[in-house]
Amino acid sequence: MKRLKLARAFAAIAALAIVAGACTSGTPGASGGAGASGGAGAKYTIGFSNAGGVGNGWREAMLCSAKAQAVKAGNVSKVTIVHRDTDAAGQLSDIRTLISQGVNAIIINPAGPDALNPAIAEAIAANITVIAVDASVTAPGAYNLSNDQEQYAYLGASWLFKAMGGKGAVVYMRGIAGHPADTDRDTGFQKALKENPGITIASTAVTKWDPVTATRQINDLMSAGTKFDGIWTSGVDSNIVDAMKAANHPYVPIVGADNAGFVTQLLNEPGLKGAAVTNPASIGAAGVTLALRILGGQKPTETTVHVTPELWSNEDAAGKASLTAAADATLPKTWPLGLTIKDWTTYTKPELIACKGPGDA
Repeated sequence: MKRLKLARAFAAIAALAIVAGACTSGTPGASGGAGASGGAGAKYTIGFSNAGGVGNGWREAMLCSAKAQAVKAGNVSKVTIVHRDTDAAGQLSDIRTLISQGVNAIIINPAGPDALNPAIAEAIAANITVIAVDASVTAPGAYNLSNDQEQYAYLGASWLFKAMGGKGAVVYMRGIAGHPADTDRDTGFQKALKENPGITIASTAVTKWDPVTATRQINDLMSAGTKFDGIWTSGVDSNIVDAMKAANHPYVPIVGADNAGFVTQLLNEPGLKGAAVTNPASIGAAGVTLALRILGGQKPTETTVHVTPELWSNEDAAGKASLTAAADATLPKTWPLGLTIKDWTTYTKPELIACKGPGDA
Protein backbone atom coordinates (compact mmCIF):
# COMPACT_ATOMS: atom_id res chain seq x y z
CA MET A 1 0.00 0.00 0.00
CA LYS A 2 1.15 3.50 -0.77
CA ARG A 3 1.22 6.10 1.93
CA LEU A 4 -0.14 9.55 1.24
CA LYS A 5 1.39 12.33 3.31
CA LEU A 6 -1.22 15.01 3.87
CA ALA A 7 -0.04 16.76 6.99
CA ARG A 8 -1.57 20.04 5.91
CA ALA A 9 -4.94 18.39 5.27
CA PHE A 10 -5.33 17.36 8.88
CA ALA A 11 -5.38 19.61 11.96
CA ALA A 12 -6.85 18.74 15.33
CA ILE A 13 -8.47 21.85 16.81
CA ALA A 14 -10.61 23.08 19.71
CA ALA A 15 -12.10 20.79 22.34
CA LEU A 16 -14.10 17.62 22.10
CA ALA A 17 -17.06 16.52 24.18
CA ILE A 18 -19.05 13.35 23.71
CA VAL A 19 -21.89 11.43 25.20
CA ALA A 20 -20.79 7.90 26.04
CA GLY A 21 -22.15 5.63 23.33
CA ALA A 22 -23.28 2.03 23.49
CA CYS A 23 -24.06 -0.63 20.92
CA THR A 24 -26.62 0.48 18.37
CA SER A 25 -28.60 -1.95 16.29
CA GLY A 26 -30.87 -1.39 13.35
CA THR A 27 -32.36 -2.72 10.17
CA PRO A 28 -30.52 -2.50 6.86
CA GLY A 29 -31.00 0.53 4.68
CA ALA A 30 -33.12 0.27 1.57
CA SER A 31 -30.09 0.80 -0.67
CA GLY A 32 -27.79 -1.71 1.03
CA GLY A 33 -24.92 -2.92 -1.13
CA ALA A 34 -25.77 -0.32 -3.76
CA GLY A 35 -22.22 0.08 -5.02
CA ALA A 36 -19.78 2.88 -5.61
CA SER A 37 -21.99 5.65 -6.88
CA GLY A 38 -25.33 7.27 -6.26
CA GLY A 39 -27.38 10.13 -7.62
CA ALA A 40 -28.20 13.40 -5.91
CA GLY A 41 -29.90 12.81 -2.59
CA ALA A 42 -28.92 9.15 -2.47
CA LYS A 43 -29.32 7.66 1.00
CA TYR A 44 -26.65 5.31 2.27
CA THR A 45 -26.41 3.08 5.31
CA ILE A 46 -23.12 2.79 7.18
CA GLY A 47 -21.95 0.12 9.59
CA PHE A 48 -19.23 0.70 12.18
CA SER A 49 -17.39 -2.14 13.94
CA ASN A 50 -15.36 -1.16 17.00
CA ALA A 51 -13.79 -4.05 18.90
CA GLY A 52 -12.60 -2.85 22.29
CA GLY A 53 -12.50 0.29 24.37
CA VAL A 54 -15.98 0.22 25.88
CA GLY A 55 -15.90 3.06 28.39
CA ASN A 56 -12.73 4.52 26.87
CA GLY A 57 -13.23 8.22 26.17
CA TRP A 58 -11.28 8.17 22.90
CA ARG A 59 -13.25 5.27 21.44
CA GLU A 60 -16.58 6.76 22.47
CA ALA A 61 -15.59 10.10 20.91
CA MET A 62 -14.67 8.34 17.68
CA LEU A 63 -18.15 6.82 17.44
CA CYS A 64 -19.90 10.08 18.28
CA SER A 65 -17.91 11.88 15.60
CA ALA A 66 -18.99 9.29 13.03
CA LYS A 67 -22.65 9.78 13.99
CA ALA A 68 -22.38 13.57 13.86
CA GLN A 69 -20.69 13.56 10.46
CA ALA A 70 -23.27 11.15 9.04
CA VAL A 71 -26.03 13.55 10.08
CA LYS A 72 -24.18 16.54 8.67
CA ALA A 73 -23.54 14.81 5.34
CA GLY A 74 -27.28 14.67 4.69
CA ASN A 75 -27.19 11.51 2.57
CA VAL A 76 -26.95 8.84 5.26
CA SER A 77 -30.17 7.20 6.43
CA LYS A 78 -28.67 5.14 9.26
CA VAL A 79 -25.43 4.36 11.11
CA THR A 80 -25.37 0.92 12.73
CA ILE A 81 -22.65 0.64 15.37
CA VAL A 82 -21.40 -2.60 16.90
CA HIS A 83 -19.26 -1.55 19.86
CA ARG A 84 -18.06 -4.17 22.33
CA ASP A 85 -14.95 -5.57 23.94
CA THR A 86 -14.03 -8.58 21.85
CA ASP A 87 -11.15 -10.21 19.95
CA ALA A 88 -10.52 -10.59 16.23
CA ALA A 89 -12.80 -13.63 16.02
CA GLY A 90 -15.62 -11.63 17.59
CA GLN A 91 -15.02 -8.72 15.24
CA LEU A 92 -15.13 -11.07 12.25
CA SER A 93 -18.62 -12.04 13.40
CA ASP A 94 -19.60 -8.39 13.88
CA ILE A 95 -18.48 -7.46 10.36
CA ARG A 96 -20.44 -10.37 8.90
CA THR A 97 -23.51 -9.20 10.81
CA LEU A 98 -23.17 -5.79 9.18
CA ILE A 99 -22.73 -7.43 5.77
CA SER A 100 -25.94 -9.37 6.30
CA GLN A 101 -27.75 -6.12 7.05
CA GLY A 102 -26.88 -4.82 3.60
CA VAL A 103 -25.01 -1.65 4.54
CA ASN A 104 -23.30 0.39 1.83
CA ALA A 105 -20.07 0.92 3.76
CA ILE A 106 -18.39 -0.56 6.80
CA ILE A 107 -15.95 1.41 8.93
CA ILE A 108 -13.69 -0.69 11.15
CA ASN A 109 -11.41 0.04 14.06
CA PRO A 110 -9.57 -3.24 13.55
CA ALA A 111 -8.51 -5.71 16.22
CA GLY A 112 -5.66 -6.88 13.99
CA PRO A 113 -4.05 -6.07 10.63
CA ASP A 114 -4.67 -9.45 8.98
CA ALA A 115 -7.20 -11.42 11.02
CA LEU A 116 -10.22 -9.58 9.64
CA ASN A 117 -9.29 -10.07 6.00
CA PRO A 118 -11.77 -12.93 5.31
CA ALA A 119 -14.77 -10.84 6.40
CA ILE A 120 -13.42 -7.74 4.65
CA ALA A 121 -13.11 -9.77 1.43
CA GLU A 122 -16.71 -10.88 1.83
CA ALA A 123 -17.82 -7.28 2.25
CA ILE A 124 -15.93 -6.10 -0.81
CA ALA A 125 -17.34 -9.03 -2.82
CA ALA A 126 -20.79 -7.77 -1.79
CA ASN A 127 -19.89 -4.34 -3.23
CA ILE A 128 -19.57 -2.79 0.23
CA THR A 129 -16.94 -0.09 0.75
CA VAL A 130 -14.59 -0.88 3.66
CA ILE A 131 -12.61 1.77 5.56
CA ALA A 132 -10.23 0.97 8.44
CA VAL A 133 -9.70 3.88 10.84
CA ASP A 134 -7.24 4.42 13.70
CA ALA A 135 -5.16 1.46 12.52
CA SER A 136 -4.56 -0.26 9.20
CA VAL A 137 -5.61 -3.57 7.66
CA THR A 138 -3.86 -5.45 4.87
CA ALA A 139 -6.95 -6.66 3.00
CA PRO A 140 -6.84 -5.88 -0.74
CA GLY A 141 -9.51 -3.39 -1.69
CA ALA A 142 -9.86 -1.86 1.77
CA TYR A 143 -8.96 1.76 2.49
CA ASN A 144 -6.96 2.88 5.53
CA LEU A 145 -7.39 6.26 7.21
CA SER A 146 -5.48 6.44 10.45
CA ASN A 147 -3.45 8.54 12.80
CA ASP A 148 0.26 7.90 12.26
CA GLN A 149 0.68 5.72 15.34
CA GLU A 150 4.36 4.97 14.82
CA GLN A 151 5.16 8.67 14.68
CA TYR A 152 2.83 9.27 17.65
CA ALA A 153 4.96 7.03 19.83
CA TYR A 154 8.28 8.17 18.39
CA LEU A 155 7.54 11.84 19.01
CA GLY A 156 6.49 11.25 22.60
CA ALA A 157 9.28 8.83 23.46
CA SER A 158 11.96 11.04 21.92
CA TRP A 159 10.75 14.01 23.94
CA LEU A 160 10.54 11.91 27.11
CA PHE A 161 14.03 10.47 26.83
CA LYS A 162 15.46 13.95 26.24
CA ALA A 163 13.51 15.26 29.25
CA MET A 164 15.06 12.44 31.30
CA GLY A 165 18.51 13.65 30.30
CA GLY A 166 19.13 10.62 28.09
CA LYS A 167 19.40 8.22 31.02
CA GLY A 168 17.25 6.43 33.56
CA ALA A 169 14.40 3.92 33.68
CA VAL A 170 11.01 4.45 32.06
CA VAL A 171 7.62 2.87 32.74
CA TYR A 172 6.26 1.78 29.36
CA MET A 173 2.44 1.67 29.45
CA ARG A 174 1.07 0.08 26.28
CA GLY A 175 -2.51 -0.32 24.99
CA ILE A 176 -4.31 -3.47 23.78
CA ALA A 177 -1.93 -6.31 22.94
CA GLY A 178 -2.11 -7.18 19.25
CA HIS A 179 -4.06 -4.09 18.20
CA PRO A 180 -2.41 -2.61 15.07
CA ALA A 181 -2.17 0.84 16.66
CA ASP A 182 -0.41 -0.62 19.69
CA THR A 183 1.95 -2.59 17.45
CA ASP A 184 2.77 0.53 15.41
CA ARG A 185 3.30 2.55 18.57
CA ASP A 186 5.67 -0.07 19.86
CA THR A 187 7.66 0.24 16.64
CA GLY A 188 7.97 3.98 17.17
CA PHE A 189 8.81 3.60 20.86
CA GLN A 190 11.50 1.00 20.14
CA LYS A 191 12.99 3.24 17.45
CA ALA A 192 13.40 6.06 19.96
CA LEU A 193 14.73 3.62 22.55
CA LYS A 194 17.48 2.45 20.19
CA GLU A 195 18.49 6.07 19.66
CA ASN A 196 18.85 6.54 23.42
CA PRO A 197 21.08 3.77 24.82
CA GLY A 198 21.08 5.32 28.28
CA ILE A 199 17.36 4.59 28.73
CA THR A 200 16.17 1.32 30.24
CA ILE A 201 12.68 -0.12 30.82
CA ALA A 202 11.68 -0.23 34.48
CA SER A 203 8.41 -2.02 33.71
CA THR A 204 6.12 -2.73 30.76
CA ALA A 205 2.37 -2.65 31.40
CA VAL A 206 -0.47 -3.63 29.06
CA THR A 207 -3.19 -1.19 30.09
CA LYS A 208 -5.83 -2.22 27.51
CA TRP A 209 -6.34 1.54 27.21
CA ASP A 210 -8.35 1.28 30.42
CA PRO A 211 -7.73 4.02 33.03
CA VAL A 212 -8.74 1.77 35.93
CA THR A 213 -6.29 -0.93 34.86
CA ALA A 214 -3.51 1.60 34.30
CA THR A 215 -4.09 3.18 37.72
CA ARG A 216 -3.82 -0.19 39.42
CA GLN A 217 -0.62 -0.94 37.53
CA ILE A 218 1.14 2.30 38.47
CA ASN A 219 -0.01 1.94 42.09
CA ASP A 220 1.45 -1.58 42.19
CA LEU A 221 4.77 -0.27 40.88
CA MET A 222 4.91 2.52 43.44
CA SER A 223 3.92 0.16 46.27
CA ALA A 224 6.67 -2.25 45.24
CA GLY A 225 9.25 0.53 45.34
CA THR A 226 10.10 0.20 41.65
CA LYS A 227 12.43 3.02 40.64
CA PHE A 228 11.45 4.94 37.52
CA ASP A 229 12.50 8.27 36.03
CA GLY A 230 9.85 8.76 33.37
CA ILE A 231 6.52 7.41 32.14
CA TRP A 232 5.31 6.86 28.57
CA THR A 233 1.57 6.26 28.42
CA SER A 234 -0.53 5.13 25.48
CA GLY A 235 -3.37 7.56 26.08
CA VAL A 236 -3.98 6.80 29.76
CA ASP A 237 -2.40 9.79 31.42
CA SER A 238 -4.34 12.04 33.81
CA ASN A 239 -5.17 9.06 36.03
CA ILE A 240 -1.46 8.28 36.29
CA VAL A 241 -0.76 11.84 37.43
CA ASP A 242 -3.61 11.57 39.93
CA ALA A 243 -2.21 8.31 41.30
CA MET A 244 1.28 9.75 41.76
CA LYS A 245 -0.15 12.80 43.49
CA ALA A 246 -2.28 10.67 45.82
CA ALA A 247 0.73 8.53 46.71
CA ASN A 248 2.93 11.60 47.32
CA HIS A 249 5.32 10.21 44.72
CA PRO A 250 7.62 12.81 43.13
CA TYR A 251 6.55 13.68 39.61
CA VAL A 252 8.68 12.40 36.76
CA PRO A 253 8.45 13.48 33.11
CA ILE A 254 5.37 11.92 31.51
CA VAL A 255 3.98 11.64 27.99
CA GLY A 256 0.28 11.18 27.23
CA ALA A 257 -2.33 12.11 24.66
CA ASP A 258 -4.27 15.32 24.09
CA ASN A 259 -6.94 14.31 26.59
CA ALA A 260 -8.82 17.05 28.45
CA GLY A 261 -7.72 16.08 31.95
CA PHE A 262 -4.06 15.64 31.05
CA VAL A 263 -3.89 18.91 29.14
CA THR A 264 -5.38 20.71 32.15
CA GLN A 265 -2.80 19.07 34.42
CA LEU A 266 0.07 20.04 32.11
CA LEU A 267 -1.03 23.66 32.34
CA ASN A 268 -1.91 23.83 36.04
CA GLU A 269 -0.22 21.13 38.10
CA PRO A 270 2.86 22.54 39.90
CA GLY A 271 6.04 20.62 39.22
CA LEU A 272 4.58 18.43 36.47
CA LYS A 273 6.76 18.17 33.39
CA GLY A 274 5.11 16.52 30.41
CA ALA A 275 3.92 16.50 26.83
CA ALA A 276 0.72 15.57 25.01
CA VAL A 277 0.78 14.00 21.55
CA THR A 278 -2.27 14.62 19.37
CA ASN A 279 -4.40 11.68 18.30
CA PRO A 280 -7.78 13.00 17.06
CA ALA A 281 -10.69 10.67 17.73
CA SER A 282 -12.55 12.48 14.96
CA ILE A 283 -10.83 10.02 12.63
CA GLY A 284 -14.16 8.17 12.92
CA ALA A 285 -15.93 11.07 11.23
CA ALA A 286 -13.19 11.28 8.61
CA GLY A 287 -13.89 7.62 7.85
CA VAL A 288 -17.53 8.47 7.18
CA THR A 289 -16.50 11.27 4.82
CA LEU A 290 -14.10 9.02 2.93
CA ALA A 291 -16.73 6.28 2.63
CA LEU A 292 -19.28 8.72 1.22
CA ARG A 293 -16.77 10.13 -1.26
CA ILE A 294 -16.03 6.64 -2.52
CA LEU A 295 -19.74 5.77 -2.70
CA GLY A 296 -20.21 8.96 -4.71
CA GLY A 297 -17.59 7.90 -7.22
CA GLN A 298 -14.66 9.92 -5.83
CA LYS A 299 -12.17 7.16 -5.17
CA PRO A 300 -8.79 8.37 -3.87
CA THR A 301 -5.68 7.49 -5.82
CA GLU A 302 -4.02 6.09 -2.70
CA THR A 303 -5.35 3.44 -0.32
CA THR A 304 -3.69 4.70 2.87
CA VAL A 305 -3.78 8.16 4.45
CA HIS A 306 -2.06 9.04 7.73
CA VAL A 307 -2.86 11.94 10.02
CA THR A 308 0.36 13.56 11.21
CA PRO A 309 0.54 14.02 15.01
CA GLU A 310 1.87 17.02 16.90
CA LEU A 311 3.59 17.18 20.30
CA TRP A 312 2.66 19.84 22.84
CA SER A 313 5.13 20.20 25.69
CA ASN A 314 4.58 22.37 28.75
CA GLU A 315 8.33 23.09 28.70
CA ASP A 316 8.31 25.51 25.73
CA ALA A 317 6.29 28.54 24.64
CA ALA A 318 4.87 26.99 21.48
CA GLY A 319 3.77 23.88 23.31
CA LYS A 320 2.13 25.88 26.09
CA ALA A 321 0.30 27.97 23.51
CA SER A 322 -1.08 24.84 21.83
CA LEU A 323 -2.08 23.34 25.18
CA THR A 324 -3.81 26.55 26.18
CA ALA A 325 -5.68 26.80 22.88
CA ALA A 326 -6.96 23.23 23.18
CA ALA A 327 -7.71 23.13 26.92
CA ASP A 328 -11.26 22.79 28.18
CA ALA A 329 -11.47 22.00 31.89
CA THR A 330 -15.25 21.58 31.69
CA LEU A 331 -14.92 18.30 29.81
CA PRO A 332 -14.55 14.87 31.41
CA LYS A 333 -10.84 14.24 31.76
CA THR A 334 -10.72 11.14 29.56
CA TRP A 335 -12.19 12.85 26.50
CA PRO A 336 -9.78 13.80 23.71
CA LEU A 337 -9.50 17.36 22.45
CA GLY A 338 -9.46 16.69 18.70
CA LEU A 339 -12.78 18.17 17.62
CA THR A 340 -12.35 18.24 13.84
CA ILE A 341 -10.02 17.27 11.04
CA LYS A 342 -9.71 19.92 8.38
CA ASP A 343 -11.37 19.02 5.08
CA TRP A 344 -12.91 15.88 6.58
CA THR A 345 -15.40 17.00 9.24
CA THR A 346 -18.17 19.60 9.06
CA TYR A 347 -20.22 19.24 12.26
CA THR A 348 -20.30 21.72 15.13
CA LYS A 349 -19.29 21.08 18.72
CA PRO A 350 -22.93 20.96 19.96
CA GLU A 351 -23.74 18.44 17.22
CA LEU A 352 -20.85 16.29 18.39
CA ILE A 353 -21.92 16.58 22.03
CA ALA A 354 -25.40 15.36 21.07
CA CYS A 355 -23.88 12.10 19.79
CA LYS A 356 -26.91 11.49 17.57
CA GLY A 357 -26.84 9.57 14.34
CA PRO A 358 -29.35 9.82 11.47
CA GLY A 359 -32.78 8.86 12.70
CA ASP A 360 -31.79 8.80 16.39
CA ALA A 361 -34.42 10.21 18.70
